[in-house]
Amino acid sequence: MRKRGWKELDFLLITGDAYVDHCTFGIAIISRVLEKEGYRVGIIAQPDWQDLESFKVMGRPRLACLISGGNLDSMVDHYTAAKKRRSKDVYSPGGKVGLRPDHSTVVYSNRVREVFPGLPIVIGGIEASLRRFAHYDFWSNKVKHSILLDSQADLLVFGMGEKAIVEIAQQLKAGTPARDIQGIRGTMVHWQEELPEEVIELPSYKEVVEDKRKYAEGFWIQYNQQDPFRGQAMLQRHGKEGVLQYAPGYPLTQSEMDAVYALPYNGTYHPMYEKEGGVPAITEVEFSLVSARGCYGSCSFCALTFHQGRIIQSRSEESIVREAERLTWHPNFKGYIHDVGGPTANFRRPACEAQLKRGACPHRQCLYPSPCEQADVDHGEYIQLLRRLRSLPKIKKVFVRSGIRYDVVLADKKTDFLRELCEYHVSGQLKVAPEHVSDRVLKRMGKPGRKVYDTFVKDFKDINKELGKKQYLVPYLMSSHPGSGLREAIELAEYVRDMGVNPEQVQDFIPTPGTLSTCMYYTGLDPRTMEIVYVPRSMEEKAMQRALIQYRNPKNYALVEKALKQAHREDLIGNGSKCLIRPRNTYYKTSRISGKAAGKVSGDGKRPDLKLREFSSKRKSRRSEPIKTEHLETERPLKTEKRARITDKVNGLSKTKHPKTSQLSGSSTKGPRNPSQQKGKRKKVK
Repeated sequence: MRKRGWKELDFLLITGDAYVDHCTFGIAIISRVLEKEGYRVGIIAQPDWQDLESFKVMGRPRLACLISGGNLDSMVDHYTAAKKRRSKDVYSPGGKVGLRPDHSTVVYSNRVREVFPGLPIVIGGIEASLRRFAHYDFWSNKVKHSILLDSQADLLVFGMGEKAIVEIAQQLKAGTPARDIQGIRGTMVHWQEELPEEVIELPSYKEVVEDKRKYAEGFWIQYNQQDPFRGQAMLQRHGKEGVLQYAPGYPLTQSEMDAVYALPYNGTYHPMYEKEGGVPAITEVEFSLVSARGCYGSCSFCALTFHQGRIIQSRSEESIVREAERLTWHPNFKGYIHDVGGPTANFRRPACEAQLKRGACPHRQCLYPSPCEQADVDHGEYIQLLRRLRSLPKIKKVFVRSGIRYDVVLADKKTDFLRELCEYHVSGQLKVAPEHVSDRVLKRMGKPGRKVYDTFVKDFKDINKELGKKQYLVPYLMSSHPGSGLREAIELAEYVRDMGVNPEQVQDFIPTPGTLSTCMYYTGLDPRTMEIVYVPRSMEEKAMQRALIQYRNPKNYALVEKALKQAHREDLIGNGSKCLIRPRNTYYKTSRISGKAAGKVSGDGKRPDLKLREFSSKRKSRRSEPIKTEHLETERPLKTEKRARITDKVNGLSKTKHPKTSQLSGSSTKGPRNPSQQKGKRKKVK
């Protein structure tokens, strides 16, 4: 501030992440947008919430304080699906944990209210977006109030927020009190008056707490109003006070997207983090290119519908190419662009032209149960972009790593996108997300059926065989999703067995606010149909479902055995090739004899436990031979004899002959020497 000659800031931004000036970090985008509009902006990253002085380091801002919990919901960032503390925070310097509080947005906002009484506070980011209405919080197992009320903030910005924050800044600059700012798309405000016209009233906080069916009905209304073209304002009452959400902001045009991504980002973390090893989150994105926002896949467990929406917003080809050229000037650039994509790599345009006129279709999905006939699944533009990028000087390889929708790839009959992808843009492994294979679970997830994935796997293998490449699919799988019982988990385990894969990417379902799946988890109802849905809730069942997917891991044996017996699938416990695990007695014998755990793949690609009976028979035959005795039989007598000899030598005693042992060990059969003759020279017993 001193170097710039500033006496005060216009806006103070507070974030739960370390400060990374990169276009994949929301706080960087908002700060650069405001800077472009001529405002003086300062950022405090991860202030010590227990020390009020840490919020005062830049003084009181003139207009407002803007607060974000960071790129992730702080509870997701802190805890696993088993509610255990994570050991690493990739958005903190050096991956350190504990540098932000739980429910960061609420804590920061209340501390700012203490430090700067009367200062307007605007909250935003993913945490504020997903918790803007009454919502179920998995970690406390309670329905919480709107985060706008809990934080005591004046305004809430949901979605990406570039347009909304500029409008708010203009009104604050004009002298409008924060609580009087109304009508801005993409915002939520406090409301204590009567219900305005053309505003939908949702079930109140009291109703959704007392009645899970009301919760599901209210959520389904919210879900269907998150469209900028046909969405309406919604009011939810929380006792005497209420919160009013205006319609979502319109999607950015391509020129507006280009302008946002052309802002002068430094592209990395602040230099003050160097001594701590930097910020791990930059690793995946530093040499990656964002091509689009939004996703019309609408997976039930994904919160993108609530945050970025279903309408794709993309950058122009020229904008992306210019950024790629700038990357080649970076001193650490090695010639590899790690990714070109967005939430879904192969989504570059809206699902159909009608979306930009009347919005996404209500009560219908673009891709589930199969791609809509009107869907634009042509990959021609994306292929052209990838070709231009890989033709640039100093660029050796352009990878696609952010995941693709394989059902859209298969639906494209105009281009040979999969062949192009395999030939030029796969680094040996391609990430795909079938998530599950049981159609009962996939129905709840909103994902394509198992046959679609099987077709894609076959096409992928065939193309790579033709190209002479050894490349593999890395399937992301999810356990314990609503609708998945032990029967469905076993079905997935059998699929893993038949495919011959050993999945490392297994995600236990985490009920995050703002998703259809979380609504199913809390209510036990599918809000789309109000059908009853089975929900695995106990930590034991969740552990069993995860263990089944990774049944080859020896640590999971007990859980897998328990799950199979509980599901009455003892037929999968045995020595057959279709069994998941060996019987318990056989399992432990095999572990000792082979030196490897049963079920674990050996170096030759075979399972050592399948050789158990053959090994046992050979062992028995060897016992009948007079001289070639198996060493396992003689190991204990040898050790006993060795101890006896040492004891006798120490005591100065002579020993009796042991012809069998002497013959096996290679020592003389004439009997032991007198200790006095050895003079320190001791024959080693092998």
